[in-house]
Amino acid sequence: MNIEITILGSGTSTGVPMLGCACEACTSADPRDQRFRASILLRWAETSVVVDATPEFRLQMLRAGVPSLDALILTHNHADHVGGLDDLRQYTMGSSRRIPVYGPPEALCWVRHRFGYIWDSTQVGGGLPQIDLVPVVRPFALNGVTIVPVPVLHGVLRVYGYRIGDFAYLSDVSAIPERSMRLLAGLDLLVVDAVRYRPHRTHFNLEQAMAVSRRLGARRTLFTHMNHDFLHRKLAAELPDGMAPAYDGQVVRVQAPGMGWNSRRTPISAKRPG
Repeated sequence: MNIEITILGSGTSTGVPMLGCACEACTSADPRDQRFRASILLRWAETSVVVDATPEFRLQMLRAGVPSLDALILTHNHADHVGGLDDLRQYTMGSSRRIPVYGPPEALCWVRHRFGYIWDSTQVGGGLPQIDLVPVVRPFALNGVTIVPVPVLHGVLRVYGYRIGDFAYLSDVSAIPERSMRLLAGLDLLVVDAVRYRPHRTHFNLEQAMAVSRRLGARRTLFTHMNHDFLHRKLAAELPDGMAPAYDGQVVRVQAPGMGWNSRRTPISAKRPG
């Protein structure tokens, strides 16, 4: 099965350009240096699924041309990954359909509290997202594709990455337990957190992300959740073959069977934003 992956956002929690900053990256005219908060869109057959609802969710959906949404998958509950959740209402307004929101049980408990008005019977007017919270504790099937949660650490917080076939997405990670490393064996494509050059308490820096890619033996690696340390063209020139910085609007395709992890490997798309 052909799965199309669109990088909706490749930036860290501040986004790039960052408010109040006039550094080289934040003033760059290269569209690849303009980074929304980290998120991806997955498309296969007639299915569209987003991983994380960033504060730019509405803009990301408009830019990617997503007329309908089948599910939202959350990695964790930080504001840069759930801030756009209310905009799901546009996909259910005027219909009886509901959108499942999958994620770690702890994150969904937080969502239920933070967005409590969605379930408040006294809330009227303005429209509400029609969603069902679906806790994830093991692999699950979604419209013919198996989604495998991969527990990782984001500082001291336990969050999820996800594996689909030979593709894995780890947007916020500072350590990967050995059991999860085994879940990531044999990857064709890894999209992984590389927040900056210097070490960080809750994210991989570039050196750590590269080391994980090498240890896993991923054939292709894209770095995401990047801050304004990085100029795309400079970073791309520094990296070895098989590794590259992701950029907003980038499209990558992989093959992923519904109930297995073997895939036919395909090259990174050369499609550019805009």
